[in-house]
Amino acid sequence: MPARDIAIIGGGPAGLAAAEMLSAAGHAVTVYEAMPTPGRKFLLAGKSGLNITHSEDFALFASRFGESEPHLRPALETFTPSHVRDWAASLGTETFVGTSGRVFPTVMKASPLLRAWRARLETQGVKILTRHRWAGFEGEELVFQTAQGRKSVRADAVLLALGGASWPRLGSDAAWVPWLGGKGVQVNAFEPANCGFDVAWNEHFVTRFAGSPVKSVAATSSAGSVPGEFVISRHGIEGSLVYAHAQALRESLKAYGRAELYLDLTPGRTKEKLARDLSRQHGKASFSNRLRKATGLDGVKAALLRELLGPESQYDPARLASSIKALPVPLLRPRPITEAISSAGGLAWQALDEGYMVKKMPGVFAAGEMLDWEAPTGGYLLTACLATGRAAAQGMLSWLER
Repeated sequence: MPARDIAIIGGGPAGLAAAEMLSAAGHAVTVYEAMPTPGRKFLLAGKSGLNITHSEDFALFASRFGESEPHLRPALETFTPSHVRDWAASLGTETFVGTSGRVFPTVMKASPLLRAWRARLETQGVKILTRHRWAGFEGEELVFQTAQGRKSVRADAVLLALGGASWPRLGSDAAWVPWLGGKGVQVNAFEPANCGFDVAWNEHFVTRFAGSPVKSVAATSSAGSVPGEFVISRHGIEGSLVYAHAQALRESLKAYGRAELYLDLTPGRTKEKLARDLSRQHGKASFSNRLRKATGLDGVKAALLRELLGPESQYDPARLASSIKALPVPLLRPRPITEAISSAGGLAWQALDEGYMVKKMPGVFAAGEMLDWEAPTGGYLLTACLATGRAAAQGMLSWLER
């Protein structure tokens, strides 16, 4: 097949993964990136340790994508977590499995991997043009706003890898939605995913405990029970344990107008033992002393009980024990999408064919977070972006051959 000119709009993991595969097949690939450098969100994600994928059994890994698993699974099977680790190793980045099962580079940073990746792409002839902000279509041409003014580009095939709607300051601002919607392409509304939630804390609690971690707990929602930790924020709650339940909590708020996250403050102890130990405490002792002596709870955990329980529960050992094992935290709303780690919603799966081509736009493909899927943190997001980028590239190759 003769070399074709391919335009990739978006220099995140999905776009770069596609560029790597397409350039290796001998095509002339140009990546157009709106920001001053590619991979900005990738670098930010790796600032505190790049979680590149997860080591759990593949069937369990794939199930983390929920309703989108049937759509994503073919791509994930072609580029599994093991393939992600092999790919990183081929770029000089060795990885290790953390105690949580998450996989990290041994250097714990994203920048060495991104530098090596860019070097490989340049060696394969990929051009990366930064400060090229896509401004939609003009007939068959792509239009970009650049520092030098308006620029029109014609390509044999186009991949859109524009990201979702979280972290707009890093380039994922969903500005593309009206351009595809205007062509009759179905785009589902974006919503925050892997996000915190607002809680109506009283001012005294917030003043004292905002920023405090709540460790060694388990949280339960309709998504199941998950151990971990989270953080009290000025607005409510956030952190990895909250993000694991974000989809279930968001959907409950939409469906019923209310949602609670239930906390087990003492995962290693039974409700019955707690009730017995609490009943042995002197009735005239303060709530804090009874709680500390009977359960070992103090600090932010004791404050959470005081904040969320009525006075009658504080003096009834059985009710207090039940609350310690399943303390309901009433949630008001998700935090804004601009604060979310990722987003739900986006380009509907029904709008794509099996090769990731937009059905109403022959020769235009899409991949990455701009598609309508979501997953928890833990390496799932990055793996799926890499996998869908490669799957879209394979779809482009097949389409170009036809």
